[in-house]
Amino acid sequence: MVKIITAILLVMLCLATTAQTQELLAMATAPFSLSNGSPRPFKPEPNHPEAMLNQALLSISHNHLDQALESINHLVSLYPDFRLAQLIRGDLLLARVQPILSLGNINAAPHQLDDLRSEARVRLNSYLQRPASGLVPRQLLKLDSSQTTAVVVDTSKSRLFLFQNRNGVLTRLADFYVTIGKNGVDKMREGDKRTPLGVYYITGKKDGKKIGALYGDEVFPLNYPNDWDQRQGRHGHGIWLHGTPNGTYSRAPKSSDGCVVLANADLSELGKYLTIGITPMVITSHIDWVAPQSINTDKATLLSAVESWRRDWESLKPSLYLNHYASNFSANGENLSEWAADKRRINETKSWVKVKLSQISALEYPGEANLAVVNFEQDYRSNNLNSRSRKQQYWQHTNGEWKIVMETTL
Repeated sequence: MVKIITAILLVMLCLATTAQTQELLAMATAPFSLSNGSPRPFKPEPNHPEAMLNQALLSISHNHLDQALESINHLVSLYPDFRLAQLIRGDLLLARVQPILSLGNINAAPHQLDDLRSEARVRLNSYLQRPASGLVPRQLLKLDSSQTTAVVVDTSKSRLFLFQNRNGVLTRLADFYVTIGKNGVDKMREGDKRTPLGVYYITGKKDGKKIGALYGDEVFPLNYPNDWDQRQGRHGHGIWLHGTPNGTYSRAPKSSDGCVVLANADLSELGKYLTIGITPMVITSHIDWVAPQSINTDKATLLSAVESWRRDWESLKPSLYLNHYASNFSANGENLSEWAADKRRINETKSWVKVKLSQISALEYPGEANLAVVNFEQDYRSNNLNSRSRKQQYWQHTNGEWKIVMETTL
């Protein structure tokens, strides 16, 4: 019987010993330790299908196979299209009459079993290796007050995390299993079946059933390729956040053409927290989980550079203002020399300038070295022009300084 239990779990976790399996599984029912040493219990939502699946696996780990089968039976009765649950149910039934040496003892194509085994691994690993309560992604340096929520996708763990922003304090609300591109991440061209890494925004919402059976109930298009993607020569289109086909609860971790895919029920819940054009969606290959206070220094340094840029613009001294731009800067098809010449000509017509920035957000940009994207509302006033616009700047930290490498008006 022990061979039956450990064989299923070892395949899921890729662990070497039964002891390691038991140790990790025990973590799921024990308090997690925070960086300050205080514990917190992890209590998954009991009626969520993923929580029900993990509870069944915990029962298997404790040799409570009848209890595990009861949990799985209940799960598949509620979600009969949850193929992974059906697979484990079959193994549990078969375990009553013969030893089980691997997860998935059915006549099926090898790639189908491999997909389900991969799904089992990432789901259970996410359950066992959850970030401690209170930790936040370093990527979320600062959200503005209009951004009441933010989404971060960790492609290495096939996991999407939803955060609430309240008065600058981030709280993790939920997390969901997701599918990414068949060929992984770092999309570069049309048809490469990769998921892009970057900071994106939802551009709308569509009825998936009107688009095609593959896309599930809802579709949220993303603004890929964004301005930075285009500067890097990345192209393609149709990168969406969407659901699963009818009759399929979930897909394998890597099985989309580049989109981020959730179970329909999960996407329906997530969609309640998404605001078109406002909610940032950071897609990264790895989330750096940190205590909120550890972000403060990086955030302060970057925002100080933004404030210095604003003040130097008001000074009407081009040498000070242009010093904030990197040598490889570009904007609207202009390089730094062309941009600087335009700014000097404009400055000659000014006797005074006032610039006010509000609704500032700052996000580390995934997949790029020391890059951050800063968005803000800009209120510009001078002796001969008043204007208000939404601006986006890409700042890169090189040689100990933050410099602007790209600037666009949204």
